[in-house]
Amino acid sequence: MAQKAENYLKSTKIGDTAYFGPEAEFFIFDDVRFDQNAHSGYYFIDSDEGIWNSGRGDRQNLGYKPRHKEGYFPVPPTDSLVNLRTEMVVEMQKCGIYIEREHHEVATAGQAEIDMRLDSMVRMADKLMLFKYITKNVARRHNKTVTFMPKPLFGDNGSGMHCHQSIWKADKPLFAGNGYAGMSEMALNYIGGILKHASALAAFTNPTTNSYKRLIPGFEAPVNLAYSARNRSAAIRIPTYSASPKAKRVEVRFPDPSCNGYLAFAAMLMAGLDGIENKIDPGEALDKDIYDLGPEELASVPTMPASLEEALDCLEADNEFLRKGDVFTEDAIETWISYKRTKEVDALRLRPHPHEFYLYYDI
Repeated sequence: MAQKAENYLKSTKIGDTAYFGPEAEFFIFDDVRFDQNAHSGYYFIDSDEGIWNSGRGDRQNLGYKPRHKEGYFPVPPTDSLVNLRTEMVVEMQKCGIYIEREHHEVATAGQAEIDMRLDSMVRMADKLMLFKYITKNVARRHNKTVTFMPKPLFGDNGSGMHCHQSIWKADKPLFAGNGYAGMSEMALNYIGGILKHASALAAFTNPTTNSYKRLIPGFEAPVNLAYSARNRSAAIRIPTYSASPKAKRVEVRFPDPSCNGYLAFAAMLMAGLDGIENKIDPGEALDKDIYDLGPEELASVPTMPASLEEALDCLEADNEFLRKGDVFTEDAIETWISYKRTKEVDALRLRPHPHEFYLYYDI
């Protein structure tokens, strides 16, 4: 499908290469246990770096644990995982993956980010597969475990995967221009396509029930379907820290790393191309902090789906843009929707949740 999406781009004559650069976040834990059966269900996660272990006394405790939402860029010893992330980077470079940076992320308990330099869409999807494989196996080498679940911890930031993307033709960038934030009309139409189809895209870019524990209005994830050059609370941001035309790109901020890169990247490209082909106007940019908007202003800003079930309904209603050029076949879309509904949405709906006992046991 991703290869067909690349071929479809070429067939439109709009461009010949789509570049993608995902920022995949993940957690590195020291212990994880979970089970679900007819009479019990639980999960337990632990990390030596977790702030909840600040008072632990069963072994030597040296402190230096990042507090909730204070894990962005601490230096050692608070960041205890520098060497492990560096080892992951070294293994990735051996596999031909160019790494631009790595760092601790916002959450406590070992949240991390390693950024790959952009590449053409299918090659980047290949690299994302390797990325996940390498991080998990390097962690296992050190008796640790990696998860790309979007929201494994309550009360702290989840893991997103901001996706930078642009279209080039004959080695020339097409997203630079004289429009808003130095973008071309083509780039703004691409944004228009992403915003128009975002609710359907969510079925591929945020494809788990857990994804929607992160996409909660008013919290850390960008659920508001707007775009801005400065506003990190918008679903689409236009990075402006470089004036080079080659750096002009669109940053789609709602995807998460539970997705399949081949499907998610191809779906976003098809939405963007639909925006270009139909000259979809993205509307006015929203440069205010969305979290500070009043109720009346906020009501005019559409949001992402609130659940996987809603996202699948949106995909079912809006998928013609994906089927152009036979990139996503009708069978593939129907199978994806059916599988997700029966194996994931219904499976979770059927099972009692531990918090329901807290809320309702004494009714």
